[in-house]
Amino acid sequence: MQGPRRIAIDGPAGSGKSTIGEQLARHLGYLYIDTGATYRAVAWLALHEHVDISDGAALQRLTRHAEIEISRPQIKDGRQYTVTVHGRDITWDIRSTEVTRAVSIVSAHPEVRSILISQQRALAQQDHVVMVGRDIGAVVLPDAELKIYLTASLGERARRRYTELEEKLGSHNSTLPSLEEVAKDIQRRDDLDRDHMQAARDAIVIETDHLSIQQVLEAIIHYVEDKQ
Repeated sequence: MQGPRRIAIDGPAGSGKSTIGEQLARHLGYLYIDTGATYRAVAWLALHEHVDISDGAALQRLTRHAEIEISRPQIKDGRQYTVTVHGRDITWDIRSTEVTRAVSIVSAHPEVRSILISQQRALAQQDHVVMVGRDIGAVVLPDAELKIYLTASLGERARRRYTELEEKLGSHNSTLPSLEEVAKDIQRRDDLDRDHMQAARDAIVIETDHLSIQQVLEAIIHYVEDKQ
């Protein structure tokens, strides 16, 4: 029998949703869509073109004309997907500290969210998808057949994010922030994103502090099988 066509995974920064989402999509043969990458792409473009990230109208114009594409990875350098803007590969650029600091401000503008949510919904209609990000189960894909909400303590999320940055940015000659800086940044993002971090009413909440990636993955696969 066929499993759920759309799987929504939500959770705060550092909860493991990107890693779990990518591995789940690979296991199921689904398309993996990290909606956060679209917001990061807009943030990168705004910084690159010197657009004021506090100006909602300017960001709306920028987003409407931005040619943002997310595709399966074609380069084996640790990436989960490839992100391009106007044909330029910015997959690693959108993970910079500057973009990370700007993305919550950019994504808070309703004009930007409206345009990108429409694009995200269109993507979800094209294939079986695992979609990860903010407000996926509650807003972007409210009719998703399976909704998962991953959560973890601030300390654990900071530790995971620091390890991830160490592995990914270390080989790209980027400046690595301290664990304390990562924790402060995650707390700041939590505060900014609070209105978009609520679990959908019908979401399955999984506390991941004391679970390995494999254990979380196995738990979600169990729920996928229950939907078949």
